[in-house]
Amino acid sequence: MKHFILSFFALITFSFVDAQSDTATLKEFTGRYIFPEGNVVPEVSVLLQGVDLSMTSVVGTSALSKIGVDSFSIVDFNGSAVFKRNDNKIINGVHIEASGYVMDGTKDENTGWSFKVFRKPTQAIMLSND
Repeated sequence: MKHFILSFFALITFSFVDAQSDTATLKEFTGRYIFPEGNVVPEVSVLLQGVDLSMTSVVGTSALSKIGVDSFSIVDFNGSAVFKRNDNKIINGVHIEASGYVMDGTKDENTGWSFKVFRKPTQAIMLSND
């Protein structure tokens, strides 16, 4: 009985760790991909929602279903997306074939958050009407 309980907890633990690693690996696909001028869509955003990837553009949103290491099916547009990597194995682009269109885009590396802080002047500014 002890072996059964121990095996059960080990299975649950390994399943949890595996789910975490899948989410971590999917996160590397997220970001904004920009296409050259003249394409049907100027850009797409790949988002991770829970454990599922989705792709959003001006023409709509679709779930991405994994079909290979760096390739996904674009479910709602009957297409495919293949993510490109550089020499350091970092994703830097995407090749999309969907709804009869073929597009190659580059990953926008400036997709992080940016904040602007506005502060009130520490000294009062005196305006005169002279």
